[in-house]
Amino acid sequence: MADEEKTVKKAAPKKAATRKAAVKKAATAKPAATKKAAAAKADSTVKRLSVTLVRSRHGRLASHKACVAGLGLRRMRQTVQVIDTPENRGMINKVQYMLKVEEA
Repeated sequence: MADEEKTVKKAAPKKAATRKAAVKKAATAKPAATKKAAAAKADSTVKRLSVTLVRSRHGRLASHKACVAGLGLRRMRQTVQVIDTPENRGMINKVQYMLKVEEA
């Protein structure tokens, strides 16, 4: 029994050390992500689309709900501006029957 308790006590600090390392990695990764977001916002030459949800998400396929959420839409008649990328265009095309799209 004493041997089992010792092994349990030794295993706990290893987990804590890996958690601390993961937190440090995450902390160093955040500034890079915010720099990218700030650069995208600052660049006024980026083509944007204005997307409005005009039909309800209720009763739709899960993949269609996910596309609407991926575009940043939460409620009816909400309008968001998204960057015109192939990924966003694909989501828009998948649920085009629920959206109104305009160039911003």
